[in-house]
Amino acid sequence: MTRIKICGITSLDDALTSIEFGADALGFVFADSPRQIDPETAHKIIRVLPPFIDTVGVFVDEKVDVIQQTANHCGLHSVQLHGNESPSYVQKLSLPLIKAFRIRDISDVEDIKRFELTHFLLDTYDEHKSGGTGKSFDWEIALPAKALGEIILSGGLNSSNITDALESVKPYAVDVSSGVEKSPGIKDHRKIEEFIRKVRTWDNRTN
Repeated sequence: MTRIKICGITSLDDALTSIEFGADALGFVFADSPRQIDPETAHKIIRVLPPFIDTVGVFVDEKVDVIQQTANHCGLHSVQLHGNESPSYVQKLSLPLIKAFRIRDISDVEDIKRFELTHFLLDTYDEHKSGGTGKSFDWEIALPAKALGEIILSGGLNSSNITDALESVKPYAVDVSSGVEKSPGIKDHRKIEEFIRKVRTWDNRTN
């Protein structure tokens, strides 16, 4: 089954609704973003979540000790790095991690090799944003990346294009944020339900 992460969670209501509809993981953005959440609020949400839900902290070029402190305080299971972090930086983290790569063209796939990762996230490149662009990239570029590890597909996903994305890439997981929102940081519960339903429909048809 395709793993589903709902990112940019800022409220307990959105978190619990995502879980109720079948999300496997929730993302909390600690970097500068319209979806940014402070560690104390994230802690209050995470401590009342049901078991077996992965909680992921999203950081951009943050100090390693700050990431470790935030993860410990909030109870994060893993971290997602969305900046220009180097392979040596990644090795300093003791937590399970997801490294995001922002894709412009096929040459960006080469950068993935330097990290020797088993799983990684592919997102859309934007000159001004580290994520949450609401734009997709050419999914054909993701196909060569599959030889390097399991893909977490992100970037402009929504209920209208998710089936095509799954057919094209067949990723390990999908990561959605702006595609299930009313406004930045505020989720649309109907969109969450529809997005997850379409992923599971595709799973049931192909597995």
